[in-house]
Amino acid sequence: MQKNVGGYDRIARLVVGPLLVVFGAAALGGGITVAAGTLGLALAGIALVVGAVLAVTGVAQKCPLNRALGIDTYRGEAKADAETPGRDAGRPS
Repeated sequence: MQKNVGGYDRIARLVVGPLLVVFGAAALGGGITVAAGTLGLALAGIALVVGAVLAVTGVAQKCPLNRALGIDTYRGEAKADAETPGRDAGRPS
């Protein structure tokens, strides 16, 4: 699978993902009360899983959901090479 996560998308995943992981772990550990009973445990578990997925996709720069939806925020080497001027671009003719 090609990389399809980059730019602000990647930054958001690398910031929000670990925050959700910490929040979910703290809620499951009893450090934070999200909601009473089973609902609180479910929300904490969901936050933990979503945060882990965001963190992993941000690091790997590959997201299956982005691929399925046709979203590509990665500016790869192929696109960067096409925009880079050649060696003779700065020389007068």
